[in-house]
Amino acid sequence: MVLNARLDHRNPLVFDTHELGRRPGALQRLTRTVDAPRDFGIQGVIGVPEGAPVELDLRLESVMEGVLVTGTARAEAEGECVRCLEPLEQQLEADFQEMFSYPDADDRGRVKAEPADDAEEDEDRLFVEDGLIDLEPVLRDAVVLALPMQPVCQEDCQGLCSECGVRLSDDPDHHHDAVDIRWAALQGLAGSIEDGEKDEMSGGAPQSARADEKQEK
Repeated sequence: MVLNARLDHRNPLVFDTHELGRRPGALQRLTRTVDAPRDFGIQGVIGVPEGAPVELDLRLESVMEGVLVTGTARAEAEGECVRCLEPLEQQLEADFQEMFSYPDADDRGRVKAEPADDAEEDEDRLFVEDGLIDLEPVLRDAVVLALPMQPVCQEDCQGLCSECGVRLSDDPDHHHDAVDIRWAALQGLAGSIEDGEKDEMSGGAPQSARADEKQEK
């Protein structure tokens, strides 16, 4: 079993559970506003800025095997619209529930005669350490799950014009006249024929035609 380094009770995301004791059924409700830690969200996409307020409503319940934490985190996330690349803000509400186990108890809450050294079994478990629990990893997971992987400024955002990059929501009638390259050569040929017809109508007949006309005379 590998526990974290000794937790710092001054860390706003570290909570003291000594008041609960190890009495199953003991309950504690807490409300706390903390500063968001660094990289709190989906990096490069959307997240809660470092230092922004995060409101926590928590319920800490003592059970046989540890402390069950249920809570809700509320904050304002910032990011960039994946369609039009404009900055956006979004209200975040993330619910979570996590069990923090006593290091000396098995999964049935019974005190172990000797702590088992089973790293594979304990790899994904969180523990109560000297009566303290660290909520930061739990909050990080909850926030990532609550945030959109592809945030948009509005559901009907039309994105950017692929030709010139203008934001289409600002100019709904924006368009470009597209020319099919398969018809470009024919359009050029048609233009040449039209120019020739105009020359004939204006008396500008080709030199070969005028030479033949002189020979006939």
